[in-house]
Amino acid sequence: MKIKALITLFAMTVSTSAMAQAEHVDLILHNGQVITVDEDFRLKTAVAVRDEHIVAVGGEDLLQDYDADETIDLAGRTLMPGFTDTHVHPMAMSPRDIRVSDARSIAEVQDMLRAKAAELGPGEWITGMGWQESNLAENRVITRADLDVATPDNPVMLVRAGGHSSVSNSLALEIAGVDSSTPQPPAGLIEYDESGEPNGIIRERYQIVGQYIPDDDWADMRPGYIAWLQNLLSLGITSFFNASGSIDDEPVGRGGTGEPTAAMTFRRAREIYEEHDWALPRMTMYINYPGAERLAAFGHATGYGDEYVRIGPIGETAVDGGFTGPTAWLLADYKGQPGFRAEPRFTDAEFQEIVDTSARLGWQMGVHAIGDAAIVQAVDAYSRGLRAIPSEDHAQDDRRWFLDHFTIMPPNATMDLMRQDNIMIAQQPNFLYNLEDRYNATLDDWRLAHNNAISTPVKKFGLFMAFGSDNLPISPFIGLYSAILRRGPSGAVYGPEEAVTRAEAIRMYTANGPYLSWEEDIKGTIEPGKLADMIVLPFDPLTATAEEIRDGVVDMTFLGGKLVYERSGVQ
Repeated sequence: MKIKALITLFAMTVSTSAMAQAEHVDLILHNGQVITVDEDFRLKTAVAVRDEHIVAVGGEDLLQDYDADETIDLAGRTLMPGFTDTHVHPMAMSPRDIRVSDARSIAEVQDMLRAKAAELGPGEWITGMGWQESNLAENRVITRADLDVATPDNPVMLVRAGGHSSVSNSLALEIAGVDSSTPQPPAGLIEYDESGEPNGIIRERYQIVGQYIPDDDWADMRPGYIAWLQNLLSLGITSFFNASGSIDDEPVGRGGTGEPTAAMTFRRAREIYEEHDWALPRMTMYINYPGAERLAAFGHATGYGDEYVRIGPIGETAVDGGFTGPTAWLLADYKGQPGFRAEPRFTDAEFQEIVDTSARLGWQMGVHAIGDAAIVQAVDAYSRGLRAIPSEDHAQDDRRWFLDHFTIMPPNATMDLMRQDNIMIAQQPNFLYNLEDRYNATLDDWRLAHNNAISTPVKKFGLFMAFGSDNLPISPFIGLYSAILRRGPSGAVYGPEEAVTRAEAIRMYTANGPYLSWEEDIKGTIEPGKLADMIVLPFDPLTATAEEIRDGVVDMTFLGGKLVYERSGVQ
């Protein structure tokens, strides 16, 4: 009995000693597939977190090495870095909006309009954002005749998904003075029906009508923006680039206009994040070019801020339109539209002024360029600015200027120039999926096959690329699906040689985004020392079927090791 007692006492002493040696952490997640996305793309099973940062990554032995306040058994699920969406536009519902993006038929749009007209009363504007003809049972664009049937007594303007065109009813067009004699706007297009009357669609320059819509108040829109930010966490997005940023509400004389809109600005974003204890996806904010005088008066530049909300590049500042118009600026005619290639937003001299002024004031560049002609103009201007104007904050070859979208590959000479000047790409692979119908209608065979190319620019020309969504839709899973399969909703595959591997696509949607904001050392991978911005998936994206990836959901989202989202019903 004495011997047994001594053995028990010895075992207890050893156990107590081991626990005393275990390092304390806040959280351990284990018994899963941990996709680190580190340089070697290593797979582990456990992660330890303390004070918002990853302390250790390894195997199940971490449970002996660390003593945690909370331990989560992943039960075989996948833990990976949170997604970084490099191009997304925050959206909030106005009191005058209908949820037109939810409509699946024109009849349903008409029902929404009737209900909103009854709610608001005659004469009040009705608006909405996000309709898309491929989502409608009729499989055609909405016209003013469709709107007139439902709302003859309320002016209506509904913006198409992608934000490059709108449809208005007759009353709205009348208020704006748009009729059969209205001249075509620069870099835009008013569509006409067979009788020569406007059909309601205006490409790009729909502010011709939109300027008459009463402004919303920030107080009314603010709750919607907060809900939108919180929803990103349910999609596994722990960092994003806000492509709609401005400095409009800064003080006059320090960059502001004195008449800011109800959109999210840098100042407003900081206030929201502080109010919510910083438990919202980390934001890098593009600043739409405000003009040389206001930009200089602002006094700050790219990188200003912190790990929660920071200033990013001058952008989106569009060089051309898009295929949702369609008004992307091409080097060749649109299919079936002889002589139509769309137009640039700026002359070469005007755009060069934007680039050079921004460079002198220490800004990174990240402008919208979709068509190949727009890309040529943007790259030429970038190259001249990079070579002529030195950088004070970064090495001359580490300016990390990039192009948004890059839908139609430019000539090889332009991509060679991009490689020489280290010009990067923030691309939306989901465009191939969401805009399949538009591409088929507007692009010739080569451009159709290579739309939103990945492999050629990255592997042949050595260009750096990170992924985003541009709200079409905001789903990293559709982006991954498109990047690895190049398959549209119809099942057709476009340019399979432009596909990348699953590991490559995951890296472009996690680790590569932070590089564009000089944050690659603090987030984007699961490695010791980095922020514990992580997501738990109920499937393994390295082995799941393509359909499981496309329809993927997130079980948990962690921001700095704090659980900020958990899917309902998940145990």
